[in-house]
Amino acid sequence: MTTLSADVAPTDFAVFRVHPTRWMDDDVYGHLNNVVYYSLFDSAVNGWLIKASGVDIRTLPSIGVVAETACRYFSESAFPDVLHIGIGLEHRGRSSVIYRLATFREETGGQLSQTPSAVCRFVHVYVDKESRRPVPIPDRIAAALDTLGEGEPHGAD
Repeated sequence: MTTLSADVAPTDFAVFRVHPTRWMDDDVYGHLNNVVYYSLFDSAVNGWLIKASGVDIRTLPSIGVVAETACRYFSESAFPDVLHIGIGLEHRGRSSVIYRLATFREETGGQLSQTPSAVCRFVHVYVDKESRRPVPIPDRIAAALDTLGEGEPHGAD
């Protein structure tokens, strides 16, 4: 299991999804609530899967359900921050995928912060849509995952 460490940089991720924060994302303490991070991570992974696979993943006979998540926070983000969510592949099994994710704030001039505000471990297990029993990762999803590489942070080429 990968440690949720701040020792990652934008170059450790081959794929990014950009998500502007919204006014309603801030909690009473003036920063993004933890549930917002999980929603952003879920949207980043599934949005990328749809784009990379070329198919609406909701129409496949098997679906990826979230079996586990973990998140570690290093600095606050708040509205109106623009977050770039790095997506990487920690491990792919027969029916499961472990993603590495990190949020990087967009700084003045469009540059990304070199340190993450949060890092996440996100596990999808593929199950038959009807029976909810584990099944192999669908071919279209597997092909998309191939573009992420596998293992520890590797840097984008």
